[in-house]
Amino acid sequence: MSSERADKFLRLIRRSQRGRLKIYLGYAAGVGKTCQMLLEGHRLREDGIDVVIGMVETHGRAETENLCGGLDLLPRRSVSYRGIAIEEMDVDALLARKPAVALVDELAHTNVPGSRNGKRWQDVEELLAAGIHVISTLNVQHLESLYETVERATSVKVRERIPDRVVAEADQLVNVDITVEDLRRRLSEGKVYAGEKKEAALAHFFRPANLEQLRELTLRELAAQLDARQRDSPQQAEESASSPDQVMVCLSSKGPNSRALLRYGSRLAGRLNRNWYAVYVQTAKERPALIDAATQRQLANTLVLAQQLGATVFTCKGDDVVQTILQFAKEYRVGHVVIGSPVRKVPFWRRLWGEVSLVERLITEGSGITVAVPDTKAVGRE
Repeated sequence: MSSERADKFLRLIRRSQRGRLKIYLGYAAGVGKTCQMLLEGHRLREDGIDVVIGMVETHGRAETENLCGGLDLLPRRSVSYRGIAIEEMDVDALLARKPAVALVDELAHTNVPGSRNGKRWQDVEELLAAGIHVISTLNVQHLESLYETVERATSVKVRERIPDRVVAEADQLVNVDITVEDLRRRLSEGKVYAGEKKEAALAHFFRPANLEQLRELTLRELAAQLDARQRDSPQQAEESASSPDQVMVCLSSKGPNSRALLRYGSRLAGRLNRNWYAVYVQTAKERPALIDAATQRQLANTLVLAQQLGATVFTCKGDDVVQTILQFAKEYRVGHVVIGSPVRKVPFWRRLWGEVSLVERLITEGSGITVAVPDTKAVGRE
């Protein structure tokens, strides 16, 4: 049995001991994700299942508040931050209560400093590890790999983001969808936000063009997830194992667009249903003792993001960057190499002596490999 198959079997064993995760996915606030989650909670309760509301954000919406009635509601934990008491989900109390199913709203939420975990999705992972099934909600713009895409489409920087692997590992993904016209009507009627916030939302984020693009992104994401699940079969695994079609993202210590490259690589690997790798080639000039602390921090943060997006991260040593990349590609059956465009062009006079860029060498020397150079400059730096 190959190491890849052994890893898959180990994941199946671990999943059998964990709770199941179901996510209601939507393209914007107000489409009805939380209501659908609560309605399912009521159906489960009627079937005799022990269901608890771990955290629901009603935002003052009467419909949502009414649906909370009749379900056990776990008291929230108060956390003091800068002299202000902020309520968060009480993970310890939920683990002690250990219901069969916990309803946990807004999966991408950032917890207040001083909480058990920094992010709510990390709270949920603890619940799943304890054998508690979780039903949650998420808007598509919070997916980490869609950061640049959403910013380009809506001109909005999404601060709260969730690793794609959390959604990829969910047992069920359900689309909650209404037309853009219906959502804007709900918003204008005060069913999503009230007062000045309603008017600001209609004029900015909730513009028809923005919503249409987010809705399309949601449908694409669901299609990609469904395709990945359908292809995750023994026959497909066999084809994948023999096909040099894995994805590799090449990183540099000072690459200004490394995060955009990683998100591009994550989406590409998701579409192809392939493993992917983030590889940093450390030359003799870039030994830790020779690069400054700021560069080391930038590189470390980039590698952490790569792991969050689901990549297997490698640091390879070699002074010939191209040959090191190609050797890695050969060993790990890489068929797609993602690399940033050169920051500096090779001067004309050097080209006369035969010098070419790293990307040009990859294209020339990488027989059988597709080299992708995405236009990361189309989006402003994060």
